[in-house]
Amino acid sequence: MDFRWWRRSFFGAFLSWVFFFLRFSCSDKAPEYTFVKEATSAPPVIFYDYIIIGGGTAGCPLAATLSHGGATVLVLERGGSPYTNPNITNIGNFASVLLDRSPTSPAQPFTSEDGVYNARARILGGGSAVNAGFYTRASTHYIKKVGWNQKMVKQAYEWVEQVVAFQPPLMEWESAFRDGLLEVGVLPNNGFTYDHLYGTKIGGTIFDKEGHRHTAADLLQYANPRKITVYLHAIVHKILFRHIPGTARPQAYGVIYKDAYGVRHLAYLKRNSKNEIILTAGAIGSPQLLMLSGIGPGYHLRTHGIQVVVNQPLVGQGMADNPMNVLLIPSPLPVEVSLVQVVGITKFNTFIEGASGLSFVYPLARRLAKRFRLFLNQSDYEPFKVPPEDMARAVDTVNAVVNRTLRAGIILEKITGPASTGHLELRNLNPDDTPFVTFNYFKEPEDLRKCIEGMRTVISVVNSKAFSKFRYKNMPIEALINLMLTLPINNRPRHATAAISLEQFCIDTVMSIWHYHGGCQVGRVVDKEYRVLGVDSLRVVDGSTFYRTPGTNPQATVMMLGRYVGKRILQERYLSRRSKHKN
Repeated sequence: MDFRWWRRSFFGAFLSWVFFFLRFSCSDKAPEYTFVKEATSAPPVIFYDYIIIGGGTAGCPLAATLSHGGATVLVLERGGSPYTNPNITNIGNFASVLLDRSPTSPAQPFTSEDGVYNARARILGGGSAVNAGFYTRASTHYIKKVGWNQKMVKQAYEWVEQVVAFQPPLMEWESAFRDGLLEVGVLPNNGFTYDHLYGTKIGGTIFDKEGHRHTAADLLQYANPRKITVYLHAIVHKILFRHIPGTARPQAYGVIYKDAYGVRHLAYLKRNSKNEIILTAGAIGSPQLLMLSGIGPGYHLRTHGIQVVVNQPLVGQGMADNPMNVLLIPSPLPVEVSLVQVVGITKFNTFIEGASGLSFVYPLARRLAKRFRLFLNQSDYEPFKVPPEDMARAVDTVNAVVNRTLRAGIILEKITGPASTGHLELRNLNPDDTPFVTFNYFKEPEDLRKCIEGMRTVISVVNSKAFSKFRYKNMPIEALINLMLTLPINNRPRHATAAISLEQFCIDTVMSIWHYHGGCQVGRVVDKEYRVLGVDSLRVVDGSTFYRTPGTNPQATVMMLGRYVGKRILQERYLSRRSKHKN
C-alpha cells in the first residue's frame, strides 16, 4: 500500500473527528433563496452598489445587513451551497467532507509550510458550514481592546443568535469531562452561557435539537430578496482599480470573476462615492486577493508579474494559527457522539475542550482499526502492558471502529493568542490555489509554556475521578502519549524525547483547529472601519483583520463582525444622504 495515500486517507478520517467531533447533518428544510444562483447564469457585465467577495461566515451577515439600506448587493462565493452538497446533508458521510478533493470540495485541504495539515472553507456559509459548531462570544476585554461599540456588538450577537445559536444537550461523556475540569480546579462552574468567562462552561452550538446545522448562510433569510444576488462557484481573480483625476489614491471600481465553466464576467460598482467592494474571503483568501490585485509587498508582486497598485509590505504578514494538541482516550464504555460542548477557560491562557464518539466511512474505519491493533500489540511501549481482560475490551474498541463508531473521546488544549506569527506568499496567479502559508508555531516561548500548562491540565482531567469510567484503568498517560505519536496527524518530524517531554510533545504533535487569522490587520492593512489603507472604495471584513483569535471559537464573533460593520456602513450612508439633502 502506498503510505502517502494511506496517511492522507487516515488523516482525513481522524481529523473529521478531531476538528469537528460530530455526526453531521443539515436542516431538512433548506431555505428557498430565490436570489442564490449559479454564476453560470450571470450576465457578462453587471452593476451593483456593493460587491462582496466571499459568502462566508462574515460575508453572509454583512450582505444581509447591507441589503436593507436601499442599495443593491452582489455576493460572489467561490464554493457551492450547503443545502445541496451531499457530503454535508448526509449524516453518514461527514468524513467525506475532508477527503473530497474535487474542485468544489467544501473544505479545501492544504498543508502549511510548518508541516501542519489544514483546510479552508469553500462553501456558502464558510467555516460555519464545516466546523464543530461551538458558539461562544468574545470576552468583554477583547471587545474593549479592539475598540468596538459595545452596545452595537451586543445587538449584533443577538441578531446572529436568533437564527443560528442553541443550547446543546449534555450527555454522559461530556458531563464527565465537565466534572473532571471542575475537579482539577478549572473554576467556577459557569453553567450554560454564550459569554466568555474564566472557569468551566457549557457553550452554545449551531446545531438545533434535531441535530440540524445552522450556518452563516441561514442569516441570508434576513436579506431583502429584491436587493441582493448571490452567485455560487464564482471565483474572483482580480479587483480593478482606477485613478480619478484630482485624487491621489486609486479607487476600486470592479472585479473580474469566472464561473464554473471558466467563463469570464465583470462586476462593476454603480457610480456613487459611497459604493464599495468588500473582501470577506477569509484569512487566506483576503490577503491573497489583495496581492493578486496589486496591493502587497512590491518586490513579491513584481516577481509574479503583477502590476503594483499600492506597495503595502504588511499584506500577508501577521499570519497566526492557534496551535492545538490532543490526547485520544479509548473508552471501555460506549460513548455518545458529541460535539464540542464544554470548555475550560483557564487563567494561564489555554482552552480545554473535549468531544466523544466518531463515525467513519467503512474503508477508513478499517485502516484506523489496523493502526489501533498494531499499537495494542506493541511490546515496547513501556510501561503500557495490556492485561488479557483489558485486551478483550480493547478488541471491542477495535471492532467498534470497524463497525464505524469509535469508543473513545478526545481532550484537547488550544492556546490563546498566539504570540507566534508568520506570513503568506503567493504560490501562483490562480486565486483558487492556496498560497504558501507559514504560521511559525511555538516560535515564541510563551506559546510553548501555555501548551505545556494546557497539556498538564488535560492529563489531570484524564486522571480525575470524575472521568475515570471513560478510560482504561491500566492504560497510563504514557500510553496515550505514545498513541498520539504513532498517528500521522501532521507532517512534522517525531523525536524520541516527545514521549517523556511535554515541550517536545507539543512541538511534534501540533495540529490546527482552523482558527487561523491575520494578513490584513487593523492599523496595518486596514483602518478601524476596515477600509484598506492607500485606496478608496475597498474594505476587508473577516478574520484576516484580527491580531488574536476571539474567544474559544471565532465563528460567533466573525458572524457578529459582518452584522456590526454592515450596520456601521449603513449609518455612514444615511448620514451622507442627510448631509447632501441639507446642502
